[in-house]
Amino acid sequence: MAAQKDHDADRITIGEDMTIYHAATQKQALIDALKASTRLEIDLSAVGEIDTAGFQLLVLVKREAQRLGKQAHIVAHSEAVRELLDFYNMAAEFGDPLLIPAAGA
Repeated sequence: MAAQKDHDADRITIGEDMTIYHAATQKQALIDALKASTRLEIDLSAVGEIDTAGFQLLVLVKREAQRLGKQAHIVAHSEAVRELLDFYNMAAEFGDPLLIPAAGA
């Protein structure tokens, strides 16, 4: 996971799978990043696999941001993340633009 400051937002990039095997460390990193920022951008473009535990983390971060009066946005989605959001029919619930790259990009 990598974090960076960009304009008025902090960005965290998850570069590993969001599965049960990484859930505990990712949860702590995401919550810490959210607490340190008023606007957090979450880049999931490098996530190769996401399971229910990873999905639950995304829901947790969105709800925790709401509870704290902060913003958390997914700004980049890998194909695996898009498929999972589609499977759960949750893209609209998350409220973040779902960018689909052009074929071969």
